Amino acid sequence: MNGKDARGGGSRLWYLLLLIPILIVLSVGSYDRAEPSWGGFPFFYWYQLLWIPVSAVLTLIVYLLVRD
Repeated sequence: MNGKDARGGGSRLWYLLLLIPILIVLSVGSYDRAEPSWGGFPFFYWYQLLWIPVSAVLTLIVYLLVRD
């Protein structure tokens, strides 16, 4: 099996990358503040919005690594 699952794709351990954005966004204490602001947006808002493209990139990486 060479470290690959039965479908022929990559290891299932790559799916753990998808937990990174979930766990970071769930840790509210790390971004529960207004400063530093960026473009008039408080830190709370732009930090959460930043994780949208980061999550998309991580999802693409996992997809490319585990697809058939």
